[in-house]
Amino acid sequence: MNRFAGIVSDLLNLAWPNLCLLCDRPLVEGEKHLCLHCLYDLPKTDFKSFVINPAADRFLGKIPFEKAAAGYHYQKESNIQKVLELIKYQGEKELGEKLTSFAGAKLLDKGFFEDIDILMPVPLHPEKAKRRGYNQSEWIAKGLSKVSGIPLDTNNLQRHIQNPTQTTKSIWERWQNVQGHFILNNPTAFKDKHILLIDDVLTSGSTLEACGQAIQKVAEAKISFFALAMA
Repeated sequence: MNRFAGIVSDLLNLAWPNLCLLCDRPLVEGEKHLCLHCLYDLPKTDFKSFVINPAADRFLGKIPFEKAAAGYHYQKESNIQKVLELIKYQGEKELGEKLTSFAGAKLLDKGFFEDIDILMPVPLHPEKAKRRGYNQSEWIAKGLSKVSGIPLDTNNLQRHIQNPTQTTKSIWERWQNVQGHFILNNPTAFKDKHILLIDDVLTSGSTLEACGQAIQKVAEAKISFFALAMA
């Protein structure tokens, strides 16, 4: 039966092959979502330090934090923009997990996850999560958890105010747009813990900063930041 199923699967792949989501080439065995050429061609970051780098610079002087990193450089009209749109708006949530696992493996080798206790994706407002059907940042966090073995917490931090999109706002407007929008349900769960806050794209850093402020306001905790891509 397994052999028959394998033959059927091979025939289906010949007739309707799985294609790379970026270049439309047929995927070969071992490839999923993206072909290896497109995967390795994405603009990866290569930070030598997790304390002094372009991602960490977004938070300097704004909030106490331990370290920050991003997996890729965001470029408009590029494949990384297409990938992020697929993950966020077109239901390709598993692509977020796969891509982050790839980036997370490099961070693991460099010791980025040392002393981090909990992975915390930026939460969506419940109404937006219901409309979209998933939280893309949660799937990105799953990729890091898969690589690092660090557990996720998707319940303690909540967004209790639904804010308008940040896309067209200035840096100051982005900061104002998210202030006071996050609450921590159980502060004692984070006492003396090191929390890695995770988002899909890092621009001004205002959303991650607001999440960090909500945690530090009520819990004796350390925070760090990760984004799949940084603009």
